[in-house]
Amino acid sequence: MNTSTVEPSPNPHRLGVHLVEGGATVAVFAAHATAMHLCLFDESGAETRIALHGPQNGIWHALVPDVRAGQRYGFRATGPWLPKQGHRYNPAKLLLDPYGRGIEGDLAPMTDPASRALLSSRDSTDSAPLMPRSVVTEKPSGPWQTPHPRVPWTDTVIYETHVKGLTKTMPGVPDDLQGTYAGLAHPAAIEYLTSLGITAVELLPIHAFASEPHLDHAGLSSYWGYSTLGFFAPHAAYATRAAREAGAQAVQDEFCGMVDLLHQGGLEVILDVVYNHTAEGSSSDRVLSWKGLDNHAYYRSQPHAPQHYDDTTGTGNTLDFSRPVVVKMALDSLRYWATEMRVDGFRFDLAATLGRTMQGFSTDHPFLVGLTTDPVLGGLKLIAEPWDIGLGGWQVGNFPQPMSEWNDRFRDYTRSFWLQWGAAQSGQRHHPTAPELATRIAGSSDLFGHSEPYGMRGPIASVNFVTAHDGFTAHDLTAYHQKHNEANGEDNRDGTDNNRSFNHGVEGDTDDPEILHARRRSLRNLLGTLLISAGTPMLLGGDEFGRSQGGNNNAYCQDNEISWFDWNHDEWQVNLRESIAELIRLRRAHRVLRPGRFYDGVDEDPTDAQFRADSAWFRVDGEHEDEDWWEDPETRVVQFMRSLSIPTEADALVVVNGANRDIEVTIPEDQGAPWHLAWDSAWDSLAERPDVEVAPGAVQQLGALSLRLYLTRPQG
Repeated sequence: MNTSTVEPSPNPHRLGVHLVEGGATVAVFAAHATAMHLCLFDESGAETRIALHGPQNGIWHALVPDVRAGQRYGFRATGPWLPKQGHRYNPAKLLLDPYGRGIEGDLAPMTDPASRALLSSRDSTDSAPLMPRSVVTEKPSGPWQTPHPRVPWTDTVIYETHVKGLTKTMPGVPDDLQGTYAGLAHPAAIEYLTSLGITAVELLPIHAFASEPHLDHAGLSSYWGYSTLGFFAPHAAYATRAAREAGAQAVQDEFCGMVDLLHQGGLEVILDVVYNHTAEGSSSDRVLSWKGLDNHAYYRSQPHAPQHYDDTTGTGNTLDFSRPVVVKMALDSLRYWATEMRVDGFRFDLAATLGRTMQGFSTDHPFLVGLTTDPVLGGLKLIAEPWDIGLGGWQVGNFPQPMSEWNDRFRDYTRSFWLQWGAAQSGQRHHPTAPELATRIAGSSDLFGHSEPYGMRGPIASVNFVTAHDGFTAHDLTAYHQKHNEANGEDNRDGTDNNRSFNHGVEGDTDDPEILHARRRSLRNLLGTLLISAGTPMLLGGDEFGRSQGGNNNAYCQDNEISWFDWNHDEWQVNLRESIAELIRLRRAHRVLRPGRFYDGVDEDPTDAQFRADSAWFRVDGEHEDEDWWEDPETRVVQFMRSLSIPTEADALVVVNGANRDIEVTIPEDQGAPWHLAWDSAWDSLAERPDVEVAPGAVQQLGALSLRLYLTRPQG
């Protein structure tokens, strides 16, 4: 091991390692440390330690000569070992750079007896042989100049998917590209997504991550990636073998190439980002980076017991967003991915944590203010998962403009209406049906309308979803009454029990034609409700063809056929995909199906009889709704009419039959244009669609548990 001295950095507040003429500037935050060393590793693994200057405002820094791209490095921090005060310094621990742009090498699994050296202890065993290395990179070097698609929120259809799972077995993608960034950008993958009508892919975490220790012991691995190892480095395992062998710069370039090719296809890229916690686990678990640099500053601890973490994430630790250094790190990371890696937006995992002060969640939290007012970040697509598991953790509707939010009320009620209180027990429920269903279909103004002035965020603030990576797939909602997570090795204790699912009479696979028919109709009801509702729809990847995980509703550790997309489709799956693609096409073609403001139910021109109100609700007999109808728990038929009052734009009529029997419905009688049946969940195939005109006031027969969309034909 060699040691040397260097000059201070001319810019000590620029955190990370950045190449400059003749070398690199180095800066790392560790306010409570008494000494800090930069550790440079050569090709043989030999280590050179360089003492940094500081701390200046909590930052250790230097100007290090002769550092070039590809240099592997880490840090060693010296300071007090005072766990009761939150300090856990140990220079025997090699630490990753929180701002490192690349990470090479693997973290030793906790099944390795030597891995005890990674744990937070005063053990003097060197952890370097067990640790990956941070890597110096240059700015992405490719000719990536494709403009951002900048799809308006009103036109956005999000597809939540996994980089590896989507293309691991996708036909048309070469074997060496399957399951990689390059595979996701292959023409076969792009054509599949665009032909479906998707405008944005929301990727499960691609920040470098590590498997949780309990998965190492179980012989499993982290698949979803919610265990961050570095907030600036792309996960190397998703790159092609050639890129991995070439090093961190090639991994970075492959990611950027993927983004550019998706942009060429008109697709936006949204990253699922996990700034609420890290891979370091509880206070006594692994020391990988932040815990060894400044445990007290980075992590949220219990106010009167700093040795214990205040865990609002359920992972063992929570980053402390009441600390400026944590806010800065998250914002710096976001700007990096937005500017140099050129992504289009972010979905924030457990976002309530990001708005927590020591007094609780605040809409005006400095991080949220900084995020939404930043000239770069504020114009991107920003989506909150608006909850965590801490006190007061459910914050749906409380995030600031222009953020959008996952709407779990939409998810839960859509499932309950069609499955729990529909297919399973038609007519039986815990509260009246019509008001809640109407509010969700109309954009959830009760959750997202409160602002000054009213309704500034509009229905697009509601990211509507029926399923997500966390939980059952849509198919499994219709095929399983209970979760089946045995493969996860936790005796089926993991995963939610609040599935609101219905197996239609048989648990799991069946060849009963009546049950299969009912399940597929329920699938179309669930996804149809998603795509005809006001708001921003998010489709879980694979739901469009009925992807199953065999009843596993927590497949976070299943990097195998349970989670990978199966592209061998039966006829019913092909028909389902065509049906969902048609709904997305209709949504794109007709503005009335994707409003940017909340409906107010008022005619644009009340004196003109040809114009319909922008929204109106009707009973089964075609008459306007009334208070009794809203409050009657037996209400199962809902008609929702929408209009832009523009002759060149279609009007829409959504008719919902939530009863378990066929129903005669009277189409509302007015002076408007005649209706054409555009989509019906009762159809097994679009080939069943008739080409008939339906006059206002006509009586229509609706099949049991079905959903219809009628449209007028625009003039001109």
